[in-house]
Amino acid sequence: MGEHTGEGTRRGATAPHAPHAPQAPHAPHPVGDESDPAERGRRFLLARVPAPGSVTAARRITDRYVDGTRLRLRRVERLDTGECSYRLGREQPACPDAPADLQLSEQEYARLLAALPGPELTRTRLGVPPLGVDVFEGPLLGLVLAEAEFENPEDEETFVPPPGCVAELTTDDHFTGGHLARTDREHLRAGLAEYGVALP
Repeated sequence: MGEHTGEGTRRGATAPHAPHAPQAPHAPHPVGDESDPAERGRRFLLARVPAPGSVTAARRITDRYVDGTRLRLRRVERLDTGECSYRLGREQPACPDAPADLQLSEQEYARLLAALPGPELTRTRLGVPPLGVDVFEGPLLGLVLAEAEFENPEDEETFVPPPGCVAELTTDDHFTGGHLARTDREHLRAGLAEYGVALP
């Protein structure tokens, strides 16, 4: 993450504190609670966690990115009921229409988790329409990312992020799940500083 180029004016990485000017937004497709930043979607950096009153759902997501592959083991827990689901998927499907995930039983998940080494990434995903907001833990504490998914390219291109989005990170690979799982705090601090956000 310390290798950012600082190309803050390219699409997908706006300059710090320079969100799009307000327009009438197109409604995005609701962000799936178990999805990664979407194949057809946009990702944004937030300066802070959304107010509790704006949250409509909350799930705790733990991903293991299997060493040497594009595979990702995922556990999702609903914070209201404790219900869990388990999936094996690819972080970057071969094509946008390819099925990305295979549903697993708890036993299958446990066996694969024990057999497949790799770094893990844990965060709480908050439903804050029209966005899904990820609040990270561990070495990434203080990082808050939001994403919106879309059903067609036109809505993706014209979507205007709500107030509070500091910068767009859609094309910044340093903020994908697989890279964040291998990011330490100093690299995170340096990467966020380029967008004008300071860690506590």
